[in-house]
Amino acid sequence: MTSVSVIDQLKKAQILELLEQGKRIDGRALDEPREITIEINAIPKANGSARVRLGDSEVLCGVKIQPDKPFPDMGDKGIFMCTAELLPLSHPTVETGPPQAPVIELARVVDRGIRESHMVDVSQLVIEKDKSVVGVFADIVVIDYDGNLFDACSYSATAALLTSKTPKWTMVDDKVTLVDGEESPLAITTIPVSVTMGKIGNHIIVDPNGDEWASMDARVTITSDSNGNIVALQKGGSEGFTLEEMHQCGEISVRVGAKIREIIKAAQKGSQ
Repeated sequence: MTSVSVIDQLKKAQILELLEQGKRIDGRALDEPREITIEINAIPKANGSARVRLGDSEVLCGVKIQPDKPFPDMGDKGIFMCTAELLPLSHPTVETGPPQAPVIELARVVDRGIRESHMVDVSQLVIEKDKSVVGVFADIVVIDYDGNLFDACSYSATAALLTSKTPKWTMVDDKVTLVDGEESPLAITTIPVSVTMGKIGNHIIVDPNGDEWASMDARVTITSDSNGNIVALQKGGSEGFTLEEMHQCGEISVRVGAKIREIIKAAQKGSQ
């Protein structure tokens, strides 16, 4: 066993010992997320953007809105897509090169939560059916990593989309043409909020920090919409959850998600 793994095992033992007493290593309650701060319009030239700090995890999302070709079987709907990238300076373990599996999963979980909630009304993003639509692309960059990027990235993408402005295009002589000086808020139907929970031993904790993340046996990310409906779920880790634990996680995600949604809405209101 290497010295690093010895340190990890000792840290997990300490975290587990505290959890047995109903405590966490950073003093939070088991169902308490870290402090969330949201800065809107962090990238002036983007159609929408938001910088989010979730504890010491920091991410930045920029939204690009542009004309695009529709998918062959979806000529009456616009396009939404989400990507994610970890900067090498965000954590010592991050390396340059093609995205690794955890980064691909990160982008997919954020994308699915927004897509399955139907947050962006893609039916309103059609310039001319079957010919040209509007594409909305949310690109997320992780600046600093200290656990639970799923939620940090989700909140930044959601906040950026909520405050995005979309230009107006029209077809002139069968060509997509920008209408100067006309833009409107992106068509939004709901505010999805993801809540990630980790399982350490028999304990469920909300928003694991970096040390807790490294000690987890299993994790689950559950996204709910503004009506409290669960719209997406992603499980990870080597261990599982009992049916009772999954019910508990579902209830926690809706309850905690409602509080976080108010923080996102306050940031949106403050940017207007």
